[in-house]
Amino acid sequence: MLPAPATGSQDQNGAARLEPLERFQGSLGQRVYQSLKQAILTLEFRPGDSIRKPEICDRLGVSRSPVADAVARLAADGLVDIVPQAGTFVTRLSMTDIREGAFIREAIEVAAAELVAERITEDQLRDLRRNLRLQEALVADGDRQGFMALDAQFHEMMLSFTGFPRLAQVAQTAWLSVDRARQLILPVEGRLQATLDEHRAILAAFEAHDPAAARAAVQHHLRQLLTYLAPLERAHPELFAAP
Repeated sequence: MLPAPATGSQDQNGAARLEPLERFQGSLGQRVYQSLKQAILTLEFRPGDSIRKPEICDRLGVSRSPVADAVARLAADGLVDIVPQAGTFVTRLSMTDIREGAFIREAIEVAAAELVAERITEDQLRDLRRNLRLQEALVADGDRQGFMALDAQFHEMMLSFTGFPRLAQVAQTAWLSVDRARQLILPVEGRLQATLDEHRAILAAFEAHDPAAARAAVQHHLRQLLTYLAPLERAHPELFAAP
């Protein structure tokens, strides 16, 4: 039996928790955007929730202008829908978008893994090993959000080792819909440990400088998402867009 998805920690007034702006970098508008985006990606704002600009302004202590700009950027990302005369709503999860994002990410990462396996340096291997040691500690603590941040860092490092500076950004853009969906499977019993083990298999392939093994390990790892999501879509249709 799969657990109910973790879907936000709203306060008694029904408002999603937003990270303070001082935790982010950049202009005011950029920091508002990052705070709202994080709340959406971590399901503090549930799919289908209304985004109330006055409430956001009060919570973050800003005027309407940076909030309006941030919402426009989130709409361009496909994370919110702006409905005239009705309001702004967090987009529901789309299995079509998730499958597309997973397809693009797999194409990029599999090719990257093969390349990295051939040329990875000992310093780069050391960085990946250090990341995995930290992942182990967070799995032991049951820290899902902390683990997810290190998971993202692991993949970003792997992509950066190709020497192509924009590759991680392209992959992350394709992965936005998938990132939200992944929040649903993290509470599944044993999934954190399984993800860690999959990362270890990728590292082992890199240590062996084996492109075929790296390709297989990355492909297996990325394909687990859809295996777990299919039953969750059936169990929680309110979080997903109609096919």
